[in-house]
Amino acid sequence: MNSEQPEEPGAPQPSAERGAPIGRRVLLGTIGLGALGVVAAPPLQRALESFLGAAADKDPTGLTGLLPNGGGFRYYSVASSVPHKNASNYRLTVDGLVDHPKTYTLDDLRALPQTRMVKDVQCVTGWRVPDTPFEGVRLSRLLDAAGVHGKAGAVRFTCFDGTYTESLTLDQARRSDVLVALRMQDKDIGHAHGGPVRLYVAPMYFYKSAKWLSGITVTEDVRPGYWEKLGYDVDAWVGRSNGRDDEPTT
Repeated sequence: MNSEQPEEPGAPQPSAERGAPIGRRVLLGTIGLGALGVVAAPPLQRALESFLGAAADKDPTGLTGLLPNGGGFRYYSVASSVPHKNASNYRLTVDGLVDHPKTYTLDDLRALPQTRMVKDVQCVTGWRVPDTPFEGVRLSRLLDAAGVHGKAGAVRFTCFDGTYTESLTLDQARRSDVLVALRMQDKDIGHAHGGPVRLYVAPMYFYKSAKWLSGITVTEDVRPGYWEKLGYDVDAWVGRSNGRDDEPTT
């Protein structure tokens, strides 16, 4: 979950290449808007979702973060502006404590063996989307190709919003249900959902599944990510009641 907070009114506009953290007052306004969406008549709710969902797809700035959207998802970002990437300009770097640093294009990732899994998505804020298909490259495959050093113990993820970060232990990153995801709900991942490439950590709360993934850096120790620095759990396992905390057998 790249949870979003809209920018402070009057704040300077961020550059196109790096989003700016978003302020508190507009966030409170979205809470009120979200409450309106919950109690409003269905036609009004649908109209709000249609308008705000379109805005989020162009530039997810937090306005839709508290409203239900297509497929039960809600849109989040910690930056007020996120550049769009596509096959011509997307790059994913794998570096750090590895023998063979590499930069992947979107076509490079698409050419690798793909894994499809169908799991529930669970947000720490309470919403849940059951039986959601994700497809992509197992993170373990990229780590194996890079040649991880013996002293490595963790993996850090950075994003092209310029703000969000996440981390996993090396053992967690090597699980078979952790993907560098290219598709979600049987279509290419759109910008509002963190595309064209996002992390998908199936057994953990969704904030671990970093959107707009641009960097995978192997490190010696876990470095707390954006939300962990603000008090979220570093190990964000979803409980057994969600059926997702066991290592899959395939």
